[in-house]
Amino acid sequence: MRKGRRFAILLAVVLAAALTLIGGRAAPAAHASAKATAKLTIWVDNVQKPAIDRVTSSWGTRRGVNVNVVYHSFGSIRDDLKTVKAENAPDVIVAAHDWTGDLAANGLVVPLFPTKATKKQFPAYALSAFSYGGKLYGAPYALENVGLVVNTRLVKVPKTFAQFEKEALAFKRKSPDNIALAVPQGSGGDAYHMYPFFSGLGGYVFGHSRNGALNPANIGVANKVFLKNATLVDKWNKEGLINSKIDYGTGKNAWLKQRAAFWITGPWETDSLKASGIPFRIVQLPKIKFKSVPFLGVQGTMVTKFAAVHGVGALAKDLVANEMMKPGFQLDLEQANLRYPANIVAGKRVSDPVLKQFGKAGIGGVPMPNIPEMGSVWAELGGAWVKATKGAGATPARVAFATAAKNIRAKIGGG
Repeated sequence: MRKGRRFAILLAVVLAAALTLIGGRAAPAAHASAKATAKLTIWVDNVQKPAIDRVTSSWGTRRGVNVNVVYHSFGSIRDDLKTVKAENAPDVIVAAHDWTGDLAANGLVVPLFPTKATKKQFPAYALSAFSYGGKLYGAPYALENVGLVVNTRLVKVPKTFAQFEKEALAFKRKSPDNIALAVPQGSGGDAYHMYPFFSGLGGYVFGHSRNGALNPANIGVANKVFLKNATLVDKWNKEGLINSKIDYGTGKNAWLKQRAAFWITGPWETDSLKASGIPFRIVQLPKIKFKSVPFLGVQGTMVTKFAAVHGVGALAKDLVANEMMKPGFQLDLEQANLRYPANIVAGKRVSDPVLKQFGKAGIGGVPMPNIPEMGSVWAELGGAWVKATKGAGATPARVAFATAAKNIRAKIGGG
């Protein structure tokens, strides 16, 4: 009897051990199956892919998500999102902030709700760049803006606009091959690079409603303050400080060959600046009548409407509004993207001296308006600068900008 009991107990132990081994082998398969059911697809450009691969791999392992980071040409992401079939659609995209109004109005992206602590790590203007109708639709990760690049071998770094103007014109007079300022325009105009002069004279594109949203009915291209200061544009044209015949290639070449001591450009020229061997400093264009702040381009990530369709809506929002807004992720992208991080904590950790200077030059900048009506502005505003600074036969600035504002209103009204 005792032997029978011992045998029964031994048999029970052996069976239990066997079941444990079977369960131990089965568990990973069940886990893999669970992971396979949660798949999240991200569209990124080549530049961001390595950094996003790293952060999403770690996050995906922790959350049990299979993250598929797919290369998609940045220039076609917005348009392709409008036509892609749901089964092939991304759950998350990298995006430019000025897509926000278009994508949000079409219901293609969804609002995000990061914590207050997370939002405090970002400048208000970086968050507003991805906001539309009072809601946040994107997590900013990089800032981009132009600055005044000064060849410190040829001129001093100006502290006032009067000093800048004096130094630039004095350099221009030294040789018929010299130009005062390498700021690109060309026949098509360039409202983006010219914006520091526009803001410095009191110009703005759209005003804001009481709720903080951009108001396309409030067009500031020819507001009273700007028109009062517009005679300075005529002065700059007459003395040759600004010449709209200079396009991007001409301006860059002039600075690199030291035929221009001042160049307005952005961080996309970081490698060229470093390779030039020219000593330089990057600053914000000095105040004219007002602070001469640049336009800001803000890059970020957005959650698409397809995330909910694919059953990963909550996961996508956690990735974008939490993980991708952390300083570590933003620093990873800074190094890959050569753009100043939007996260303030990450910004303090930037070690690249050129990016640090561009970042400082962008303080207080104005995000390019992210509403669809901005499409009616670019050509008109850039064209006004071309007409007013083309040298002999230029249109008086008051007339050029008043005409531009009138045309913008007509385009928006007709749209």
